[in-house]
Parts: sequence; structure tokens; C-alpha cells
Amino acid sequence: MICPSILSRCRLRAAAAACGTLLLTAGCAVGPEFVPPDSGLQAIEMTPSAELADLAGRAAPSAAAVPADWWTLFNDASLTALQTRAQEANLDLQAAAERIEQSRALLGIASAELLPTVGVGASYAREALSEHGKFAALGAPSTPSDFWQLGFDASWEIDLWGRARRVREGADASLDAARYDREAVRVSLSAEVARTYLQLRGTQAELGIAEQNRAVAERTLGLAESRERNGIATRFETSSARAQLATVKSLVPELTQRRNALMNALALLVGAPPRTLDTQLRHAMPLPALPGEVPVGMPSELARRRPDILRAEAQLHAATADVGAAKADFYPRVGLRGRVGLEAFELGDLDSWDSRFFSVGPTVYLPIFQGGRLTQRQALSEARQKTAALAYRQTVLRAWHEVDNALDAWAAQLRQHDELQIAFTQNSEALRVAERGYQEGASDFLSVLTAQRNLLQSQTALNRSATNATLTLVSLYKSLGGGWS
Repeated sequence: MICPSILSRCRLRAAAAACGTLLLTAGCAVGPEFVPPDSGLQAIEMTPSAELADLAGRAAPSAAAVPADWWTLFNDASLTALQTRAQEANLDLQAAAERIEQSRALLGIASAELLPTVGVGASYAREALSEHGKFAALGAPSTPSDFWQLGFDASWEIDLWGRARRVREGADASLDAARYDREAVRVSLSAEVARTYLQLRGTQAELGIAEQNRAVAERTLGLAESRERNGIATRFETSSARAQLATVKSLVPELTQRRNALMNALALLVGAPPRTLDTQLRHAMPLPALPGEVPVGMPSELARRRPDILRAEAQLHAATADVGAAKADFYPRVGLRGRVGLEAFELGDLDSWDSRFFSVGPTVYLPIFQGGRLTQRQALSEARQKTAALAYRQTVLRAWHEVDNALDAWAAQLRQHDELQIAFTQNSEALRVAERGYQEGASDFLSVLTAQRNLLQSQTALNRSATNATLTLVSLYKSLGGGWS
């Protein structure tokens, strides 16, 4: 007769050997392996358009690396200070950072599936059998008794087909996507701060132009009134001069409201209440000059420099891992489960070695019928993977278009600014000649009025062109992924 203790040891060794075999084979993972997609940007050549070629070295693009703090190229201390403040206090950026923490927690939950679970439990019950039950009929006592139990439970799913590893891989990729999402917010934030600041300086310059033209209109009105008093001019001339002055004055309220709205927009971007930046920004400052050289980097670096492309790649990685997890659900789940503890009818017997109990052994679960749930989950994950792949291609294509359009817009604005500068110079000379001729009686007032209107339009257009030139540079660096490192 075989000794029970020897038989028990043999069974334990067999179970251990089976577990070891399972562990050795638990290295495969079903489903597709993620391969980083080819963006196709390596083959792009930065061929300058005709507009860029006409720049003749003025603010010309260079292949130097795109600076992370590209706004420093404007050499404006106020803009740099606002960028620093926005990076520290912007609420959208803080929300993006919190989404990273959420993804990190989800990664921790997914990683925990690869580890055993251990718990401790205790129970007490006072029990009594029915006097009319079958156990009492067989002679079991029906008097009440206590039952105490204390033990540990442990279980571990052996990731034989890589289901838990695929889940963790997807969570890790989602964490990367959340990190790149924060950097995409950072890029958009830096561009929005620069764009709003430059629009503010352009509006303040337009306010200054309105004030200058008001002084010209007042001077012209005084001259017309003097000529009317002397009988040289008619009331038509004074009425026209007053109308021109009122027209110029009417520009001020709208420009003032726009200036205040832009200052509030900057306050919102830096996470501050309205009117917080009025004292700092109300004083008009010149529009920052364009840099002499604009580093745009290499086209092949665009895929690694734009965080939205990297985010789309990470989302594709997560979707690919989810396909593997869905496929692994079709395979058996193999695990180990064990219990060890003490149980007794009397509390004082729990410290006895004879009160011990244990159970240990493998578990296997194989899905047989799920009503099509597993099949549809796999189809859903594969469809999501295809959608993520299309989203990646669309993101890359959009980035390519944004860079090309930004370069063309920047060159066009520079050329337009040159022509508007000529127009402003000629309109200034025309007004000077018209005023002198009117004073000398050699020309009528209509020439002066026309020259004033042309000069106002020319000054406004020139200022807006200068502002737009700086804004296109902001758009260029946003399209290049500047603003993070």
C-alpha cells in the first residue's frame, strides 16, 4: 500500500512540473506585431517655389534645426515672457497633463494582470442542521455549532497567448499618445500666444495710424474753415473735411474694443482673469521685426518633430495591440489557483496544526459559445486599427500641406509688403503735394480729400501686411511642430 504522504508529494511534483512547462511555453503572443509606418516624408525635397526664390536672401529659409523656442526669433521680451507664463499656467495644458496621469494609471491596471493576485479572508458562522433534513436522518447532530475559517487565496493567469501582454502593450502605447497629445497642445498654445500677441501689436499700430490720420484730418479741416472764412473756399469743402474727420474718429472705438479683446484673450491663454494684462500690454509697442534667417529644418524630420504625427502613430500602435488581445480571447486561459488556511469548529483550535487545509492546482477556461461576442470584438478591433492607420496617413498628409502652404503664404506676404511699402511712400508724397497745392490755390479740395483717404487705406494695408507676415511665420513654425523638444 502506498503511503498517502508519498502520494501527496508525487502529485505536488507533477503539478510543479506541469506549471514549469506552461511557463516555458508562455512566450508567444498572438496577433500582429506593430511595425512603425513609413510616413513617406523622407523623400520630400524642400524645393523653393517661385515666391521663395524671389526673396533673394531676405528672411530666407535655412536647413538649420527648428528651435524649440522659435518665438525668440522675434527678439521680443514681452512675447517671451507671455510664452513662459502660458507654459506654466495654461489650463488646457494642465488638463492634457492630467490625461497623461490617467493613461499612466490605466497602464498600471493593465500591468497588474500579469501578476498574481493574493488575498486574505476570514469567516465565522454559527450553523445548525435541520432536524427534518436528510443529514439528520442519517444521524448527523442537529445541535448548533460554530465554524471558524481563516486563509489565504492566490490566483495567477499564465499569459500563455499574450492576451495580458497585448493589453499592457496597448496601454503603454496609449500613454505615449497622451504624452504626445500634451505636446501637441503645447505647440498649439505657443502658436496661439504668439498669434494673439502679434495681432495685438498690429491693432495698436492701427490705432496709432488712426490717431495720425485724425491729426491730418483736423489740420485739413482747420485749413478749409480758414479758407471759408476768407471767402476762398465753399461750405462743401468744410463739410467734406468734417466728414473725413468723423470717419477717421469712427475707427477708434472698434480698434479699441479689438485691442481689449486681444488682451483678454492673452489673459485667458495664461490662465488669468480678464483685464489682468492690461497694465502690462496697453502701452503700444512696435510690431516685432521679421528675423533675417528662418530655420525650417529638413523635411525628413517632420514626422518625428510634429507631435500630432507621433500621437497618431502611438494610437495606431495601441489599436494594433488591441487586435492581438482580441485574438487571444479565442484561446484557452490557463492559470494557477491555491488556498491555504485554518478552519475549526472551536476558536481555540485554530492554532492547532491539524486545523490546516490547502488546495493548489491549475485551472483552464476555454470559451465554447459566446453568441458571437468574441468574433465581433475582433472585427471591431481590426476596424479600429484600419481607422487608426488612415488617421495616421491623413495626419502626415495634412502636415505636408500645412508646411507647403505656410511657406507660400509667408513668401507672398513678404512680396505684398514690399509693394504696399511703395504705395504708402507714393501716397504720402501725393498728400503732401495736394495739401501744398490747395494752400497755394493751385488744386481743389477734392484732391486733398482723395489723397487723405488713399493714405489712410495705404497705411492700414501696410500695417496689416506687416502683421500678416509675422502671423504667417507663426503658422509656419506651428506646421513645423515648433514649440516642444
